[in-house]
Amino acid sequence: MRVLVTGATGFVGYAVVAALAERGHAVTALGRRGNAPPGADRLVRADVRDADAVAAAAAGADAVCHLAALVRVRDSFAEPLEYWRTNLVGTLNVLSALRTRAEPARLVLSSTAAVYGSPRRQPVDEDQPADPRNPYAATKLAADLAAADLAASGAVGAVSLRAFNVAGAAAGRADTELTRLIPKVLAVRAGNAPELVVNGDGSAERDFLHVADLADAFVRALDACVPGRWRAYTVGSGRRTTIRDVLAVAEEVTAGPVPVRFAPAADEPPVLVADPTRARTELGWHPVRSDLPTILGDAWQAVRGG
Repeated sequence: MRVLVTGATGFVGYAVVAALAERGHAVTALGRRGNAPPGADRLVRADVRDADAVAAAAAGADAVCHLAALVRVRDSFAEPLEYWRTNLVGTLNVLSALRTRAEPARLVLSSTAAVYGSPRRQPVDEDQPADPRNPYAATKLAADLAAADLAASGAVGAVSLRAFNVAGAAAGRADTELTRLIPKVLAVRAGNAPELVVNGDGSAERDFLHVADLADAFVRALDACVPGRWRAYTVGSGRRTTIRDVLAVAEEVTAGPVPVRFAPAADEPPVLVADPTRARTELGWHPVRSDLPTILGDAWQAVRGG
């Protein structure tokens, strides 16, 4: 299959390109900056907000994995219109590039569990009502709804993967986004940051997903795209992991202490954990690398240069 991957030079996109190539797909990588990911047949330097560039890159593709987005939740409060331009308008450009095909294209969107807000019922599955609490989540939900509407017209078959906390490393590349917990922990251990600040006592429970497992979900979702249908999947490990658990395993993996400063608790939910039953049942997907020692071990190896 000929697949266009937007956001291909980002952390998750890099892993998705590698996974698609490993399965024999011909991949065109679209990104604003960075080198071509391993396995890409072609690199297109373009901005997803450029409709003409997206249409040109998608020409001839059988499918699109759409990952290009702005993803920092706190920044979305400061620059909401930039998030709407990139995350929604960018998605509309992808949909426009696919809507006039003679044969319906396949589309897999990188969505987020943030569309569910802070649900009291845990673990979180696809029946949880959407309740976005920030501009980032709102833009991703809007992108999902736009894809669902186009799918209903029969122009595409679409899947949205609503991922939890993605970490680890794939194709030798770790996450460098230090606003996220695991990259920050490892940056501290590598001497690239002075300390980790933890809001609260470290008892908050989260669901961490290995990026290679998420990339496998993208590959499987392509096969599950059915013309005229949109389907959402909650993608996570299903494991409850506290912040203190992350610190303990990080200290084991890196063989050293993580300097931590505890700050007052933020207004955040105490538990956010996925129920990936639908993905397991319908996609045959299993998060085989999403145990905490593997996530941190792979990420640490990549941070240390292999």
